[in-house]
Amino acid sequence: MESNMPSFDALILAGGRSARLGGVPKQTLQFQGASLLARSLAAAAAARRIVVVGPPGLIPEGILSCREQPEFAGPAAAIAAGLDTLAGAGAGSDYTLVLACDMPLVTDAVSVLQASLAAGKRTGAEAVLARTEDGTPAGRIQPLAGFYRTGALKKAAQDLASRGALINGSVRSLLASLDVQLVSVPAASTADVDTWDDAAALGIAAGNQDKDHGRPGRS
Repeated sequence: MESNMPSFDALILAGGRSARLGGVPKQTLQFQGASLLARSLAAAAAARRIVVVGPPGLIPEGILSCREQPEFAGPAAAIAAGLDTLAGAGAGSDYTLVLACDMPLVTDAVSVLQASLAAGKRTGAEAVLARTEDGTPAGRIQPLAGFYRTGALKKAAQDLASRGALINGSVRSLLASLDVQLVSVPAASTADVDTWDDAAALGIAAGNQDKDHGRPGRS
């Protein structure tokens, strides 16, 4: 990656109910020999610090972790909790990479976004997000695969909290006040796993889970 890539920390969301998977923790599903969480961690490997927002028993040792309060309070609350944990650990990078844990091919998207930032093409934006073509003019925007200016994202979360809208708030509610730029990424790179049909489309079979409680191995 080019030397002028801005510094960044990473925040991985891994604390949902996985209701449409029958409660199976999606971060433990295996894709090409690694759990989905392990693949997300690999995609964020260049980050100065990484925090995973999710159940502590599923997060590997040496990785910062936290939970939103109350649990299952939605992605906006989870992002706010992750930002607080990063700040408490001394993280202070210009950007925060925000990823959902259920996109097994997201490394490709992250690489394209990093290249865009390193090239200096998006320096005025407060959020640089992945977009894939879906036949509509705007394409499919994935706010959980993007680089956010850390200060702007913190302010957006604080603004939601001040209005009592952080709990059960959506990621898009955080984006409402941000200057967003979109970067086209490979179509499959933001394919996510919400249902067993999604899993099957990616070649992930039911029952194919990390047997060590979802802890990523080192391979």
